[in-house]
Amino acid sequence: MKIDPSVAAAPEHWLGYSTQNQIDVNFLVLLLVVVLVTLAMTVLALPLGPLLRAMPPLRAYAIDIAGSLAGIAAFAALALLMTPPMVWFAVVGAILGLRALGSRIGLRTLVGGAAMAGILVLASSEQQRGDLWSPYYRISLGSAGDGTSFIFVNGVGHQAMWRADSPNKEALYEQIYRWFPQRVFQNALIVGAGSGTDTAVALAHGVARVDAVEIDPEILRLGAALHPDRPYDDPRVSREVNDGRAFLRASGQRYDLVIFAQTDSLTLVTATANLRLESFLFTQEAFASVRDHLTADGIFVLYNQYRHTWVVERIARQLEEAFGSPPLLTSYSLGGDVSFAVFAAGPGIAALHGAGPPGDTGGYRVLTDPPRAATDDWPFSYLIEPAIPGRYLLALGSVLVFAALVVGAAARASGRRLASFSPHFFALGAAFLLLETRSLVTFGLLFGTTWIVNALAFFAILVSVLAAIAVNAAWRVRDARWLYGALGLALALGYALPPASLLVDPPWLRYALASAITFAPIFLANLVFAHSFRDTDTADMAFASNLLGAMVGGVAEWAALVTGYQALLLLVGACYLLAYGLATRWRFLGDERLRIA
Repeated sequence: MKIDPSVAAAPEHWLGYSTQNQIDVNFLVLLLVVVLVTLAMTVLALPLGPLLRAMPPLRAYAIDIAGSLAGIAAFAALALLMTPPMVWFAVVGAILGLRALGSRIGLRTLVGGAAMAGILVLASSEQQRGDLWSPYYRISLGSAGDGTSFIFVNGVGHQAMWRADSPNKEALYEQIYRWFPQRVFQNALIVGAGSGTDTAVALAHGVARVDAVEIDPEILRLGAALHPDRPYDDPRVSREVNDGRAFLRASGQRYDLVIFAQTDSLTLVTATANLRLESFLFTQEAFASVRDHLTADGIFVLYNQYRHTWVVERIARQLEEAFGSPPLLTSYSLGGDVSFAVFAAGPGIAALHGAGPPGDTGGYRVLTDPPRAATDDWPFSYLIEPAIPGRYLLALGSVLVFAALVVGAAARASGRRLASFSPHFFALGAAFLLLETRSLVTFGLLFGTTWIVNALAFFAILVSVLAAIAVNAAWRVRDARWLYGALGLALALGYALPPASLLVDPPWLRYALASAITFAPIFLANLVFAHSFRDTDTADMAFASNLLGAMVGGVAEWAALVTGYQALLLLVGACYLLAYGLATRWRFLGDERLRIA
């Protein structure tokens, strides 16, 4: 059992997009989440302002970044151990307790300690339900009357461990073997192998060897432990925890059968990018990569449940463009516009093309103008056209208005003048968030959209921040114009060399090129920020202005839904040009205390 990816697509799902294509944004829930998160982060951040004013700005900033690096390392360790929330909250409670040592115990401390104790009790009760935790999901198990085990992630039905001979499993598992009943496949790759049903069915049909690739280690472990056919114990099967694109890129193997087995997810890659774990699996370049790994008579199969006909039509169009001929397609109607669909493409389907694909086509039709293809630059398979729907703009605008009101109220309550707000640092914050988002997307494409790649990318970004602070501390640059010039050249080079041009072998060369071209703008951007921050007299307000700019940059990142991710570099360049102007030419809007040039 799998959920429908065209409904669970990242933006539509979290905004409450209904199955009837009607707007159903629950602003009360959205506002409640924003308020609660804001309050929690505000309490944690309250000591930051005085600390920034208590020491030289660059030293304070370096300590703050060092703490962030320690946080990422702790996150990676806890995720690697697949620990439950109780452990995460216990770690946070211990850190807060250490921070309170040496201070007077007052009413606020007692209330905070009681609240943390209550959270730990709630987390402990949740843990007693027997839920499991992977780096991506909260996982629950269920079972049917016939003993079939079901996997639920984040409370939603996700997978079922059907026996290969079960009459209750969906027909899509068997379709490729019904199309080619006499063929015995020698070497198969199953991407999205999950808890093992696809692998079990392949083995039951005599496949000689299977590479089973699954991105979630806990789901793969559950399949190995609980699937009734024990497919992962079979010596013909090789298990691999990896991202599908990353596995294809690293493999020199050729297959006579490649299956994308309901490869959908219920999570985003990062909070700053509209990418799901499988977004780069359904692009034109991904299908071309599969084509290059097929044997002379190989077949590429993908299947899933789809709620919208146009998603099926998009995939069919991309397969035809990648393989040079229309794919085989069988669909099983589930009522209305909902259906299971099975595609097959590649040189091995030529024998069936003359007679047409057997099976129920479910009324499938080819549009004269099907939706544009998803690409590595615009990997939004579940968005019908490049656009930012109005409901998203409304929700994002509401969040920004709320943020502005809260910041204004906080500034008034603390006695800080709004005139201390720095447009220069605001522009730097917006630019850097956009640059960071684009860099994370690039590394996800080149090295896999796994949690560990994401953590390492964030860690590398923050290391570049520390390096920039060290450079500014060691060499006091008097004229920052060359920094802005070098940053502009690095952005231009990144725009001229999109990520696809970096897909070279051997892997170490790909990593070196990607690191240099992706992180050169980040390092130079941090040099620019550190140079400005070093000379400011109001480090707390400069930092606050920078964070507000980052919030706006996070909203502007949604422009990628229209332009694609490569074009974000143009917006990044415009923001840095604005920042330079605010610090040098438009002092009436900028910070008079900055000495940029």
